[in-house]
Amino acid sequence: MKKIQDTDKKPILRKVSLLQPKSVTTAIVPLQPQEEKIISERERLIVQVERINQMAGELEAAIFELKAIANTINAQKRYPVINQEAYKNICQYFAISVPWVKRKPDNSFILTTRRVDLFRPEREATQLAQQLRQQTKKRLASQPHRKNKSETEGYTKRLFKKVLVNKS
Repeated sequence: MKKIQDTDKKPILRKVSLLQPKSVTTAIVPLQPQEEKIISERERLIVQVERINQMAGELEAAIFELKAIANTINAQKRYPVINQEAYKNICQYFAISVPWVKRKPDNSFILTTRRVDLFRPEREATQLAQQLRQQTKKRLASQPHRKNKSETEGYTKRLFKKVLVNKS
């Protein structure tokens, strides 16, 4: 029962059926996404992308460190002490990759992998050594012909021997 008050402030009881529709004077406004919330979610996404890529870089560095440690152990084992097993690589290497998130031009993202080249540092060192050797050869070739110190000393000794032999 619902109490209805009249103008004299006396309560009047009236039966209310639950099946009767109630009139609604205001419409429910559909939920609209808040712009601030969307921006913060987008920022969270970007932060997570950066975190994944940073962790991928850290993982790659840890893998290179593992390879360096294994190489050190392998170098120590090349000269085995008596009664030690023969030289054997302590670690084998296969093609590996780390997770990576790429950003597309339309600002969407792709979760993929990035290949880790375990032998890149060795190749780069070999290439740098070859470049330095070539530069040194070019520099020596462009200089006037100088004989190195040992050749000059040998030439001088032979010259003095001939002079001494001729004088005697």
